[in-house]
Amino acid sequence: MNRALALAATVAFVCPAAAGAQGATKADAAKGQQIASQVCVACHAGDGNSTLPANPKLAGQFPEYLHKQLINFKPQGDKKAERENPVMAGMVANLSDSDMRNVAAYYAAQKLKPETAQSKELAAQGQKIYRGGNLVSGVAACAGCHGPDGTGIPGQYPRISGQFAAYIEAQLKAFKSGARANDPNGMMRGVAARMSDPEIKAVSEYAAGLR
Repeated sequence: MNRALALAATVAFVCPAAAGAQGATKADAAKGQQIASQVCVACHAGDGNSTLPANPKLAGQFPEYLHKQLINFKPQGDKKAERENPVMAGMVANLSDSDMRNVAAYYAAQKLKPETAQSKELAAQGQKIYRGGNLVSGVAACAGCHGPDGTGIPGQYPRISGQFAAYIEAQLKAFKSGARANDPNGMMRGVAARMSDPEIKAVSEYAAGLR
């Protein structure tokens, strides 16, 4: 949220997407679709528009961010996965880096079917924090990194507009507790640590309704 705040994710989510440049070999979305239809469809749907709040919508997300998350779910050498999730660990276990780039390219090319805010009152509270932060507690404005409309910045901060409010809330709480720690330079952990649970819920509700 502001240049010190990346909601996330993301997000997602919902979090910064700094790592994972596309590299010299161009990703093949067609091959990515084949993998997605076999490996990812049950949780994220064939077009990346999950219908279950526990599973994030991937459609329209930046490929760099998706690629980074897939890498982070997979142990690297003797190091444990940066983002520990037993379900996703199983999904990426047999995927090569090229496979992950292809899947990322496929879902990034799909059209997002956005969620909507369910509570106008809660979304209004979240709007204030999203746009202006909280000067008293030191929470920066989410818009600084994710943009006023939540569309993010390619290669840096993920798109969070239209994502499930429940998913955004879960990721912010995971950053707050340290259960999720794959945010570059601890940015999201630092931001979420200053947020109260009601603030997290309100911001998540507002982000779900952003367009």
